[in-house]
Formats: sequence, C-alpha cells, structure tokens
Amino acid sequence: MDENVIKQIQREGADALLDVGVSVPLKAFRLPFRKNPVVLRVTMKRPYLSGQIRFARTYLSLGVTSEQMWNFGKEEEMNFIAWHGKELGRMIAYTICRGWWSRHLLLWPTAWFVRNFMEQQYLVGAVKRFVSLMGTDPFIPIIRSAEMTNPMKLRLSQKRKGS
Repeated sequence: MDENVIKQIQREGADALLDVGVSVPLKAFRLPFRKNPVVLRVTMKRPYLSGQIRFARTYLSLGVTSEQMWNFGKEEEMNFIAWHGKELGRMIAYTICRGWWSRHLLLWPTAWFVRNFMEQQYLVGAVKRFVSLMGTDPFIPIIRSAEMTNPMKLRLSQKRKGS
C-alpha cells in the first residue's frame, strides 16, 4: 500500500477510537454590523451501537455502494439527493443525536433542520465520510499491529535470558 494511504487509515482509525467527530457548518447567519457571518456548527460523531444499526439500515435501504457514491458525477449526485434527501438528513441526524434520549426526542427536528438548512456539498460529503468510517477496514492494520506488539510475547533481546 501507498504510504499516504496507510497514514490516512491510521489517522481515521485514531479519530474513530478517540471519538473526535467531524465539525460541519450547518448554517451561516448574517448579522447587522458584523463583517463575517456567524456560523452555526455541529459535531458529527460515530453513533452508539443502536444508532449505528439504524444508520446502517438507512444506508442499505438507499441501494447504493460507497464506491458508487464516491464516483458520482454532478447529475448523479443531484438525482441521488432528489430521491434520497430525507434518508440522508436522517443519517446525519443519527450522527448528531447519539444518545437514547436525544435520538428519540430530537432526531426528526434535527433531520428536518439538516434537510432545510445544510448546504448540499456538506450534506453529501458528511454522508460519504461517515459511510467510509462505519466499517472495520480502517482497524485491520491497527489490530495486526497490536497483535505484533503483544506484551506477553518474548522480545528479541530477551530470548537468551528469558526475562
């Protein structure tokens, strides 16, 4: 594998393990007497297991693979948003409303707000990123590395003495 790809996988794996999340601009408001707009941002994090199951069900109902999503042209992307915009908004809401209470109370208002106020480029980009992070592929090199650095296994320098 290419060195950049390996570093990208390690970075994504570390972010997922640390549960850092991705900060996405939701809506920019222009206020009078202010030069720059005020940007309302939300942090999208990996949902807990029940949210991941719902996210996966919603994603699988779309009938598209991750590779197809990354290779969309402008026409295909617009068509995809037209047909599946409500599901995309719900998937993003699952990453914002992670807990049981927030998912049951705030999921639908959050999904509505995302559909009506989030810019299209952020909507599709966020879904693409989280679909790629939901699998176990980024963790395979990390698991192999952890197997190689087993603390119970004798090191090369310790074979003679055994300590």
